[in-house]
Amino acid sequence: MPIRMRELTNERCDLLCLDLPRAEELRATRLAPETLETVAARMRALADPTRLGLVDSLRRGGELCVCDLAWISGRPQNLVSHHLHALKAEGLADSRREGKVVFYSLTKEGVRLFDRMVGEVMTAQALSGAQA
Repeated sequence: MPIRMRELTNERCDLLCLDLPRAEELRATRLAPETLETVAARMRALADPTRLGLVDSLRRGGELCVCDLAWISGRPQNLVSHHLHALKAEGLADSRREGKVVFYSLTKEGVRLFDRMVGEVMTAQALSGAQA
């Protein structure tokens, strides 16, 4: 859905109101572009529902072969392999070959990111359910 200019103007200041000392302090301490790129790439890797489901299966099942993950997810093996490759490229999953079978597992970073994201969502859901 395209953003209409009228809607956009409601998101901008109507006058320049720069808090220069605060803005300069934040500008001087902003994250390095390389750090932002790494974080964005990892977030993109986890932003796909199929990948997130694969990560969930790996988190709960430990090391699993591509065939098992295809069966669990209900997705074609070539699609699962593609998604696992994306997770591996971002350092969130690892693989090992045993003969003709390829096994995947999460890296420590993959486990940490997944657990943190799921934990925060579940906490927020519990809080919103308690307030209802």
